[in-house]
Amino acid sequence: MSQLDTYLFFDGTCAEAMRFYEKTLGGTLEMMMTQAEAPASACVPAGSPERIMHASLALGDRRLMASDTMSGQPFEGMHGFSLSLSYPSVAAANEVFAALSAGGKVTMPMSQTFWVESFGMLVDRFGTAWMINGGKPAQMG
Repeated sequence: MSQLDTYLFFDGTCAEAMRFYEKTLGGTLEMMMTQAEAPASACVPAGSPERIMHASLALGDRRLMASDTMSGQPFEGMHGFSLSLSYPSVAAANEVFAALSAGGKVTMPMSQTFWVESFGMLVDRFGTAWMINGGKPAQMG
């Protein structure tokens, strides 16, 4: 069976973002390698050695992976997706929503929906879009 995980690209903020996600989401940062630490570091373009070549954050049985773009490459930002998190309680969802939204932009405040007790959307200070679900699924039918 295949497994689908997420890979994000940042423009020089990957290390800060992944450390923030580790703390906020309760994951374990398993790897973070700069361009200078890579086996082929002599091939790294000027201005990129401190940028992250690859980072991996374990969240349960899933991975959130990321890297920085190479210095000087165009970065158009993140768009066209959201990362979705689900928590068993509204309180847990609200706590993560508050932490992720600090310094970012709330696009939909946490509120009750027809599918779950609480749901909200935001873009964090690193430009990553999130959808947060909390509590019990709504009874449908």
